[in-house]
Amino acid sequence: MNDILLAFIPIFVAVDPIGLLPLFVGLTQDIDLPTRRRIIFLSLLTALCLAVGFIFLGKIVFQILGITVGDFMIAGGAILFCISVLDLLKPGKERRIPPQELGAVPIGTPLIVGPAVLTTSLMMIDAHGLFATLIAVLANIFLVGLVFFCADGLIKILGEAGARVLSKVTSLLLAAIAVMMIRKGILQVIGMV
Repeated sequence: MNDILLAFIPIFVAVDPIGLLPLFVGLTQDIDLPTRRRIIFLSLLTALCLAVGFIFLGKIVFQILGITVGDFMIAGGAILFCISVLDLLKPGKERRIPPQELGAVPIGTPLIVGPAVLTTSLMMIDAHGLFATLIAVLANIFLVGLVFFCADGLIKILGEAGARVLSKVTSLLLAAIAVMMIRKGILQVIGMV
């Protein structure tokens, strides 16, 4: 149980369900409820398939391509750092995408499961095991679904300003996690030489 909790927390920060809330609301505003529900189901299914597939096949793909976990941690950390800095400095990520495409891209991936979640999942497998990581990822995707289904009520409670503040704090934490990933990746690569 302790390993599941220890894997859950970094993945929670990487997924950022509360930070996704204003993005989800912005992307799905003016969309009727049945279509919004279909978007939620498609986004969760996309995120689930990508995350679980990567958990089981990620290291095999790395072996085929000659990539180490350290390499991926450095690359993923660099991308995460850029994403978090952009989120901190550039408000508003609204895009006009047809509703039938919203669920898979950009909500399912890269918003729910993107580089942060994939890299963090690999790190958690090494630190806490496959089972704990799988449960932590599934729990976080379930939590995102809960947040999305309760989006209208949560925005009323938090207010748009409150949701934005939480998103910025989470982006700052994501930047710190990105720096940690780069540091650990460098140490891992140096240790292999």
